[in-house]
Amino acid sequence: MEKFERLKAVAAPMGIPNVDTDAIIPKQFLKTIKRAGLGKALFSERRYNDNGEERADFVLNQGPFRHAKILVAGENFGCGSSREHAPWALLDFGIRCVIAPSFADIFYNNMFKNGMLPIRLSAKRVHELIQFLTELPGAEITVDLREKTVTGPDGQVDHFDVADFSRESLLNGYDEIELSLLKKNEIAAYEKSKSVDRPWL
Repeated sequence: MEKFERLKAVAAPMGIPNVDTDAIIPKQFLKTIKRAGLGKALFSERRYNDNGEERADFVLNQGPFRHAKILVAGENFGCGSSREHAPWALLDFGIRCVIAPSFADIFYNNMFKNGMLPIRLSAKRVHELIQFLTELPGAEITVDLREKTVTGPDGQVDHFDVADFSRESLLNGYDEIELSLLKKNEIAAYEKSKSVDRPWL
C-alpha cells in the first residue's frame, strides 16, 4: 500500500450532504473485483449524460478539478451500502484524501484500508474551504498526517483527530496483510509450540 505522509494538492469542492456509495460508484460497476479502472465510473450518473458525454456543470469535469487529489465534501459522506468499490473508484481517479464534517463509519474505515485519509473537520470550516475552492479553482490544500494538520488556501491551519493505529498504518504503507506479516515470527513460534503441546490437532 502506498504510504501517506504529506499531501499538497488541488482540492475539489463537493458540498452536497449524504452522498451515498451508489452515487460514488453505481451498482452496475460492481461486477469487477479489480481496483484499477473504476475511476472512469466515479460519480458516473452525475459526471455523464445519457449519451455518455461529460456534464460541464459537474465539478470533476471542470478545469483543474480534473486532477484533484483532495475532495472537500458534505456531511455523512459515503453513506448507504458498504461497498468497498466506492473508495477504490475515488483512489483510481486520483483522490487520496476526503475532508468532510462526517462520514459513514464503514466507508470511513474502508478508506484507511485502501491507503486513503478521511479527515473530519467542523461543518463551519468545511463550508469555508468549499467557498475558497469554488471562488479560486485550482487552489491547493496541504494535509500533513504526521502533524495531523490541514492548511487551507487561506493559510489557516486546522488540527484533526485520527486513531494512532490508522495513522501508523498509513504512514508506513501497511495494509492488513502486511500488518500480519510483521508478526510472522511470533505466528511461526506459536504454530511450532502448538504442534508440540497438542500434536493431535
